[in-house]
Amino acid sequence: MPVIHLKSRISPYWLPNGHFQSIYPALFRQVTGIKYFREKIITADDDFLNLDWSYSDGIGKRPLVILSHGLEGNSTRQYITGMVKILNRNGFDCLAWNFRSCGGEMNQTARFYHSGATEDLDAVAQHVFARGYDDVRLIGFSLGGNLTLKYLGEAGQAIDKRIKNAIVFSVPMDLKACSLAIIEPRNQVYMYRFLNSLKPKVVEKANVFPDSINLEKHRLVKTLYDFDHIYTSRLHGFDGAEDYYTQCSSMHFIEPISIPTMIVNAENDPIVPFKSLPIDLLSSHAHVTLLATKDGGHCGFRPAHLKDEFYWSETQAVQFLTSR
Repeated sequence: MPVIHLKSRISPYWLPNGHFQSIYPALFRQVTGIKYFREKIITADDDFLNLDWSYSDGIGKRPLVILSHGLEGNSTRQYITGMVKILNRNGFDCLAWNFRSCGGEMNQTARFYHSGATEDLDAVAQHVFARGYDDVRLIGFSLGGNLTLKYLGEAGQAIDKRIKNAIVFSVPMDLKACSLAIIEPRNQVYMYRFLNSLKPKVVEKANVFPDSINLEKHRLVKTLYDFDHIYTSRLHGFDGAEDYYTQCSSMHFIEPISIPTMIVNAENDPIVPFKSLPIDLLSSHAHVTLLATKDGGHCGFRPAHLKDEFYWSETQAVQFLTSR
């Protein structure tokens, strides 16, 4: 399908670039009125995942949306809660799941989560099927978007027919390119924010699994690339960062996707270089559409005029999900 370039500006004039458009919602947006019901499910390796359900007030059988958050996010981040709120209003039940170690409590195995851990997304999907949902949609943000695309590509034509479509935002489809981009001086504020969350988790985990995690190399972690090379890759069976990025970048899983899927990335995303996206592949894909916006930053997309409390990305998701 053709790549769509949205030529009109989304953001207000007082958010002049991708950095402001990314940071403002994360710091200042508050979404109220979400009521979560938590459920804990056990994984095949005897770990657990915390799931947060939010139900539409509609009557009768409702479709369900599974939402996957970004790196070191969780179900309470504003980009998740804003999406949950608008989806509930439009007749969708929602399940915002928390990756291992991100749901308010440390997980029980030596491993964490990573950009390609589709076995956990599949565990969530199988759980909702068992609950009786037969109309399921997927939404992913940043790392969760990469995870979602990889999941769809791995399944290909064999994707469960109960999964109808998917929309993802601010996706790092080339993990290496994004890891290198975040090292740049202008982006280090994001990198240090992630590292300040990730590094203490490693220390906590090493106290429980000293044979699996070597803290002697902890002082060598200066960048997100270092963290992925020393910890993420080794804990999850990859041979270093390069191998991890190669095996888990969703750009390598796009071609087999067989259900309607929309990728929304801003050209001024400071974390995901637009040039890293596989434009040629996406432009000729039968089922995947890339919607490229001029602005919006990374998981931002605050509209210039807030007619209600919802962001451009949220109204776009409702439009896409309800038109298919």
